[in-house]
Amino acid sequence: MDTAPPGWRSRTPVLAYGSNACPSKITWLRTELGLTGPVVAVRVQCRGLSAVWASGLRARDGQRPATLTALPDVVEDHFVWFATEDQLAVLDVCEGRGSRYDLARLTHADIRTEDGTQLDDVLAYVAASPIRCPLLVDGHPVRVADVPQAEAALLTGHPAPGHGPPAAKL
Repeated sequence: MDTAPPGWRSRTPVLAYGSNACPSKITWLRTELGLTGPVVAVRVQCRGLSAVWASGLRARDGQRPATLTALPDVVEDHFVWFATEDQLAVLDVCEGRGSRYDLARLTHADIRTEDGTQLDDVLAYVAASPIRCPLLVDGHPVRVADVPQAEAALLTGHPAPGHGPPAAKL
């Protein structure tokens, strides 16, 4: 992390998975919700955490959003945003903090940068309601990495009883 931009330590690390890891989402956040400033993000490897399809569909476009769950023995690449307070406020609006998703501190998470540095105190948006809990198909969550979004909207199953990853709601 020695090559990180000045001031990154005053930012909040937030795991970006699903659409939040997409560069076009940053453009959309700037245009639609007033996101300002540089987005500082690093690629990370997460062990035991997975982006999976949520049980409900988005009202605005009928697509199935991603959510986060714990899956032992799974390793996935995602990003961690080092967000300013203003950027975190924009993310809260976008994620529907308190209704669709809760912001939580991941506990016991193994999240490492490409050089192996362990990141602690990483936050993530986790399901706040049954429609954002992981979709269980035949009793198992469906990983975003395994099923494209166009097919995910057609899946049937039921919501998991909770969001899944060990986390403390903020």
